[in-house]
Amino acid sequence: MSAAFVSGFLLGLSLILAIGAQNAFILRQGLLRQHVFVLCLICSVSDALLIAAGVAGLGTLVAQSPSLILAVTLGGAVFLFVYAAIAFRRALRPQALVAARQGETSLTAAVATCLAFTFLNPHVYLDTVVLLGSLSAAFEGRARLAYGIGAGLASFVWFFVLGYGARLLQPVFARPAAWRVLDVLIGLVMAAIGMGLLARLVG
Repeated sequence: MSAAFVSGFLLGLSLILAIGAQNAFILRQGLLRQHVFVLCLICSVSDALLIAAGVAGLGTLVAQSPSLILAVTLGGAVFLFVYAAIAFRRALRPQALVAARQGETSLTAAVATCLAFTFLNPHVYLDTVVLLGSLSAAFEGRARLAYGIGAGLASFVWFFVLGYGARLLQPVFARPAAWRVLDVLIGLVMAAIGMGLLARLVG
């Protein structure tokens, strides 16, 4: 196992371990056992493609396009505020795990939400395309390829562990109060990320 691969894997893992929109969404779907494989696959493949683009040199182009960053930032902030409101509304009427499963979200709606969390969040581009992409410049040839593979693999490992590992918490979420706490936390995370995006525009 090369040093470049390990470096890419550890750096990629450190960037996605933080609580964020994608992670909160996958955690909730994992608890409900709704479309877990498809959603984890979408997040993982999306990250891997963005990382590949960054390693190939797209990060420099994105960083030099203020209009693109502005559009994605505004769209992402609006989406996050809307989802935060939905989470807070759910918290007002929490349900136990069994009841929550009965109102299963359709695959189309879940995929659309997952794609929005992925591609309307500027942090995704900054972490994968810009940051991981720019740091890949420290490697050349096969080492750079190994770095990109390591970073991409980290996304696959994390999202599938999060999605399928969430079911270990199901005994806790058999109580409505636990769902209330989770939805409040999700709402706060979404709102905080949204405000952070807007702060970057005026800062």
